[in-house]
This record gives sequence, structure tokens and C-alpha cells, in this order.
Amino acid sequence: MRWLLTSIVALIAGFAGAALWHVSGLGQNATRDYLMAHPEVLPEAMQVLQQRDLAGRIGPQRAELERAFPGAVLGNPKGTVTLVEFTDYACGYCAKSVADVQALIAANPDLRVVVREFPILSPESVDAARMALAAAEQGKFAAFHDAMFRLGQPSADSITAAAREAGVDLEKAQAAIANGIYDAHLQQNAQLAQNLGISGTPGWVTGDKILAGAVGGEAIGAAIAEARKS
Repeated sequence: MRWLLTSIVALIAGFAGAALWHVSGLGQNATRDYLMAHPEVLPEAMQVLQQRDLAGRIGPQRAELERAFPGAVLGNPKGTVTLVEFTDYACGYCAKSVADVQALIAANPDLRVVVREFPILSPESVDAARMALAAAEQGKFAAFHDAMFRLGQPSADSITAAAREAGVDLEKAQAAIANGIYDAHLQQNAQLAQNLGISGTPGWVTGDKILAGAVGGEAIGAAIAEARKS
């Protein structure tokens, strides 16, 4: 807790406590007294601290984060604002978020959605993620993505059915999967998630915001609007 109070004191000294720092000449003690007298500023200060931490984590890897696997993009591929989604086909919350993403794309013609396969829930999740990347290479990603979530939990049968519905060349896809050519990308996604502190699905990143879980289209839309301004 000591480091937290020190951080908050430093933050308050940067804006609300700055006047006390310079006028009183008492420095940190005066700022601490201000916090004790006005504890209502602490939640706002904590929010600012957390946002600074997130921005610090996202910034150094933004270029890599927003660089999609070829074809694994929803919405406008040349959009000026990017939403990154970490997803797992075995995740019920991810399935519920499909409609939110579709609505956001419809409402934001400049939105580019980079889908990062993050299969953490089952071995079948990994199989579905590999097929999704194979579909992306064939220009069938969006169709496979929607079909896979609609058909329910990933299994050998549902993955094959989704691929066929999307028009994927199964023989070509299965050969690529057998050669392990998608595994490095999946490992990269896992590393990016770890670096960002994303441990579950769905996970969302846009601008300097990280959102965890099925937070709904309104929350994601607000983050997109903020990212567009930055």
C-alpha cells in the first residue's frame, strides 16, 4: 500500500496538489494532508494511474498488436481506427460478443477489427483457431468466424462444418495445419496477451484502453470513440 499512496501523492502533486506543493512549500506532507481531507479524489487518481499503466504497456507493442494475420480482419481492412479482439471459439462470452462487433462495424465505417486467435480453453479451441487462420489465408475468415461461433462448441465435426459452410478448401487447409505453419502466430498472440495482462477471453484493445470480458457494445464503442480522438 505504501507504493500506492506514494504514486497517488505524486499524481495529485501533478495536478490537484500542485498548488499546495508550490504555494505552501510543504511538498509531500501538504499533498498527503490534502488527500486525507479530500478522499473523494482518490478513485479518479487511481483511474488515471491505471490508464497510464495501460498506455505504457500498449505503446511499445502497438505496431505488432495491430498488425493482423493476413486476412484475419473484420470490418474495414483500411480503417483508421483499430479494435483488437483476443478470442477463443470455445468461449461463450466471445460468442455473445459477435453481435456487438457486427453492430460496431455497421455503426463505424472506419473501424478495422483485428482478430487475434487466443485458444486457451480446450484442445479443440486450438484446432478451431488453426482452421480460422487457414480460412484467413483463403479469404474466408469472416465467414468461418461467424459460422464457427454459430455452430457451437468446437469439435472435429463443427470445425469441418464451419469450414465447408465458409467455402474453405479443406484439403489445402488441413495440409497447412499439418505442417504447423500457424503455430508461431498463435504463440505470438499468447505472448502479446501476457504482455498486456490479458488472461481470458474476450479481451479488447483499442487506443490506450484494454477491456476484459463481454463488456458490451456500448463500452467498446465508447473506447473506440476515444481512440478515434487520440
